[in-house]
Amino acid sequence: MTITAKNSNTISNVCILSFHTLYCLIEGGGNSPMLASKEKWCILFSPWMTSISAKAITRSLLLYHLVFPAKYRRKVFSESVENTLRDVCVGISERYEIRFIEIGVDEDHVHFLVQSVPSISITQLVKTIKSITARQLFRIHPEIKQMLWGGNLWTSGYYVNTVGQYASRDVIEKYVAGQG
Repeated sequence: MTITAKNSNTISNVCILSFHTLYCLIEGGGNSPMLASKEKWCILFSPWMTSISAKAITRSLLLYHLVFPAKYRRKVFSESVENTLRDVCVGISERYEIRFIEIGVDEDHVHFLVQSVPSISITQLVKTIKSITARQLFRIHPEIKQMLWGGNLWTSGYYVNTVGQYASRDVIEKYVAGQG
Protein backbone atom coordinates (compact mmCIF):
# COMPACT_ATOMS: atom_id res chain seq x y z
CA MET A 1 0.00 0.00 0.00
CA THR A 2 1.36 3.45 -0.90
CA ILE A 3 0.01 6.65 0.58
CA THR A 4 1.00 10.17 -0.45
CA ALA A 5 1.24 12.80 2.27
CA LYS A 6 0.32 16.47 1.89
CA ASN A 7 3.97 17.38 1.33
CA SER A 8 4.08 14.94 -1.64
CA ASN A 9 6.54 12.56 0.02
CA THR A 10 5.62 8.94 -0.54
CA ILE A 11 5.67 6.47 2.30
CA SER A 12 5.37 2.77 1.47
CA ASN A 13 4.28 -0.19 3.53
CA VAL A 14 2.40 1.69 6.24
CA CYS A 15 1.36 -0.87 8.84
CA ILE A 16 -1.97 -0.84 10.63
CA LEU A 17 -1.51 -1.00 14.39
CA SER A 18 -3.81 -2.59 16.93
CA PHE A 19 -6.14 -0.26 18.82
CA HIS A 20 -4.21 -0.93 22.05
CA THR A 21 -0.96 0.14 20.36
CA LEU A 22 -2.63 3.25 18.95
CA TYR A 23 -3.96 4.15 22.39
CA CYS A 24 -0.47 3.74 23.90
CA LEU A 25 1.00 5.93 21.15
CA ILE A 26 -1.60 8.62 21.79
CA GLU A 27 -1.03 8.51 25.54
CA GLY A 28 2.74 8.58 25.00
CA GLY A 29 2.48 11.66 22.78
CA GLY A 30 3.42 9.76 19.64
CA ASN A 31 7.05 9.18 20.70
CA SER A 32 7.88 5.77 19.35
CA PRO A 33 10.56 4.23 17.15
CA MET A 34 7.67 2.95 14.98
CA LEU A 35 6.85 6.54 14.10
CA ALA A 36 10.04 8.03 12.70
CA SER A 37 8.48 11.32 11.61
CA LYS A 38 5.46 13.55 12.11
CA GLU A 39 4.37 12.78 8.52
CA LYS A 40 3.87 9.12 9.36
CA TRP A 41 1.80 10.09 12.41
CA CYS A 42 -0.35 12.37 10.23
CA ILE A 43 -0.81 9.65 7.62
CA LEU A 44 -1.74 7.10 10.25
CA PHE A 45 -4.53 9.42 11.39
CA SER A 46 -5.56 10.83 8.02
CA PRO A 47 -9.28 11.62 7.64
CA TRP A 48 -9.78 8.70 5.25
CA MET A 49 -8.40 6.06 7.61
CA THR A 50 -10.00 4.81 10.78
CA SER A 51 -8.63 6.57 13.80
CA ILE A 52 -9.48 6.97 17.44
CA SER A 53 -11.49 10.16 17.95
CA ALA A 54 -9.80 12.11 20.72
CA LYS A 55 -11.67 14.75 22.70
CA ALA A 56 -10.65 16.44 25.95
CA ILE A 57 -11.13 13.36 28.14
CA THR A 58 -12.56 10.65 25.90
CA ARG A 59 -11.30 8.30 23.24
CA SER A 60 -13.75 6.56 20.90
CA LEU A 61 -13.79 4.41 17.81
CA LEU A 62 -17.36 4.12 16.57
CA LEU A 63 -17.83 2.51 13.16
CA TYR A 64 -21.24 1.96 11.61
CA HIS A 65 -22.32 0.00 8.55
CA LEU A 66 -25.30 1.88 7.10
CA VAL A 67 -27.51 0.86 4.18
CA PHE A 68 -29.90 3.35 2.58
CA PRO A 69 -32.26 2.01 -0.10
CA ALA A 70 -33.50 4.42 -2.77
CA LYS A 71 -37.19 5.28 -2.57
CA TYR A 72 -39.32 2.61 -4.27
CA ARG A 73 -36.06 0.71 -4.85
CA ARG A 74 -35.66 2.65 -8.07
CA LYS A 75 -32.39 2.14 -9.93
CA VAL A 76 -31.19 5.74 -9.72
CA PHE A 77 -27.49 5.35 -8.95
CA SER A 78 -25.63 5.57 -12.26
CA GLU A 79 -21.87 6.09 -12.41
CA SER A 80 -22.19 9.88 -12.59
CA VAL A 81 -24.62 9.92 -9.64
CA GLU A 82 -22.22 7.68 -7.70
CA ASN A 83 -19.34 10.10 -8.32
CA THR A 84 -21.47 13.03 -7.21
CA LEU A 85 -22.54 11.12 -4.09
CA ARG A 86 -18.89 10.49 -3.19
CA ASP A 87 -18.10 14.20 -3.64
CA VAL A 88 -21.04 15.19 -1.46
CA CYS A 89 -19.85 12.79 1.23
CA VAL A 90 -16.41 14.41 1.16
CA GLY A 91 -18.15 17.74 1.81
CA ILE A 92 -20.09 16.23 4.72
CA SER A 93 -16.82 14.95 6.20
CA GLU A 94 -15.33 18.42 6.03
CA ARG A 95 -18.27 20.06 7.84
CA TYR A 96 -19.33 17.41 10.37
CA GLU A 97 -17.61 14.90 12.63
CA ILE A 98 -18.53 12.13 10.22
CA ARG A 99 -15.90 10.18 8.27
CA PHE A 100 -16.80 8.00 5.31
CA ILE A 101 -14.39 5.07 5.40
CA GLU A 102 -15.96 3.28 2.43
CA ILE A 103 -18.95 3.83 0.14
CA GLY A 104 -20.44 1.01 -1.92
CA VAL A 105 -23.09 1.92 -4.46
CA ASP A 106 -25.51 -0.50 -6.11
CA GLU A 107 -28.21 0.57 -8.58
CA ASP A 108 -30.93 0.84 -5.94
CA HIS A 109 -29.16 1.20 -2.58
CA VAL A 110 -25.96 2.49 -0.99
CA HIS A 111 -23.73 1.00 1.71
CA PHE A 112 -21.68 3.32 3.91
CA LEU A 113 -18.94 2.45 6.38
CA VAL A 114 -18.94 5.52 8.61
CA GLN A 115 -17.02 6.66 11.67
CA SER A 116 -18.48 9.23 14.03
CA VAL A 117 -18.27 10.52 17.58
CA PRO A 118 -20.47 9.60 20.59
CA SER A 119 -22.14 13.02 20.68
CA ILE A 120 -23.85 12.29 17.34
CA SER A 121 -26.67 9.78 17.73
CA ILE A 122 -27.37 7.20 15.04
CA THR A 123 -30.62 8.97 14.20
CA GLN A 124 -28.88 12.33 13.84
CA LEU A 125 -26.10 10.73 11.78
CA VAL A 126 -28.59 9.13 9.38
CA LYS A 127 -30.70 12.29 9.16
CA THR A 128 -27.62 14.40 8.32
CA ILE A 129 -26.35 12.04 5.63
CA LYS A 130 -29.76 11.43 4.05
CA SER A 131 -30.85 15.07 3.95
CA ILE A 132 -27.63 16.55 2.59
CA THR A 133 -27.04 13.81 -0.01
CA ALA A 134 -30.65 13.96 -1.23
CA ARG A 135 -30.67 17.75 -1.52
CA GLN A 136 -27.36 17.85 -3.40
CA LEU A 137 -28.11 14.91 -5.71
CA PHE A 138 -31.50 16.39 -6.65
CA ARG A 139 -29.85 19.75 -7.35
CA ILE A 140 -27.02 18.32 -9.49
CA HIS A 141 -28.99 15.48 -11.12
CA PRO A 142 -32.60 16.66 -11.67
CA GLU A 143 -33.34 13.47 -13.63
CA ILE A 144 -33.35 11.56 -10.33
CA LYS A 145 -36.21 13.68 -8.98
CA GLN A 146 -38.25 12.86 -12.09
CA MET A 147 -37.79 9.12 -11.42
CA LEU A 148 -38.95 9.50 -7.82
CA TRP A 149 -42.42 11.04 -7.89
CA GLY A 150 -42.63 11.49 -4.09
CA GLY A 151 -39.72 13.93 -3.91
CA ASN A 152 -37.65 11.72 -1.57
CA LEU A 153 -34.39 10.07 -2.59
CA TRP A 154 -34.22 7.63 0.32
CA THR A 155 -36.77 5.34 1.95
CA SER A 156 -37.76 6.33 5.47
CA GLY A 157 -36.00 3.27 6.89
CA TYR A 158 -32.38 2.21 6.97
CA TYR A 159 -30.10 -0.58 8.17
CA VAL A 160 -27.38 0.07 10.73
CA ASN A 161 -24.89 -2.26 12.40
CA THR A 162 -21.97 -1.47 14.63
CA VAL A 163 -18.81 -2.84 13.10
CA GLY A 164 -17.18 -5.48 15.25
CA GLN A 165 -20.25 -7.18 16.70
CA TYR A 166 -20.90 -9.62 13.85
CA ALA A 167 -17.95 -9.03 11.56
CA SER A 168 -14.63 -7.25 11.64
CA ARG A 169 -14.03 -3.88 10.06
CA ASP A 170 -11.99 -5.48 7.26
CA VAL A 171 -14.76 -7.93 6.33
CA ILE A 172 -17.39 -5.19 6.16
CA GLU A 173 -15.05 -2.81 4.31
CA LYS A 174 -14.41 -5.44 1.63
CA TYR A 175 -18.15 -6.19 1.42
CA VAL A 176 -19.07 -2.51 1.07
CA ALA A 177 -16.30 -1.90 -1.48
CA GLY A 178 -17.56 -4.86 -3.53
CA GLN A 179 -21.10 -3.50 -3.85
CA GLY A 180 -22.25 -2.38 -7.26
